Amino acid sequence: LSFTALVLLSFSGAIGLTFLMLGCALEDYGVYWPLFVLIFHAISPIPHFIAKRATYDSDATSSACRELAYFFTTGIVVSAFGFPVILARVAVIKWGACGLVLAGNAVIFLTIQGFFLVFGRGDDFSWEQW
Repeated sequence: LSFTALVLLSFSGAIGLTFLMLGCALEDYGVYWPLFVLIFHAISPIPHFIAKRATYDSDATSSACRELAYFFTTGIVVSAFGFPVILARVAVIKWGACGLVLAGNAVIFLTIQGFFLVFGRGDDFSWEQW
């Protein structure tokens, strides 16, 4: 199960990055400003890791720390979707590139969420196996 899930998540991540690169590198677009959304992709799991580490000892189903992590993660994801729209609105990139970047964002964030759903649900999961 975990090997198949890992392969599928890797494939979907590659598809998302392909959309992102197409939005930057196609001949009609040729502007690489949308690559800054990779920063949002990289920092989006950080609030979850901090909240999981801080609330590790408590058995509460909901805590202020976890809710704050959801808030920050939501802000990061919304910013990742808003950034290409703002770039297209001020004519830095074209709207077609914006659409490809938004499609890439959707696929990549769904891949990140799938990774946490598949590999983060068990209590025996640890990063030491990687």
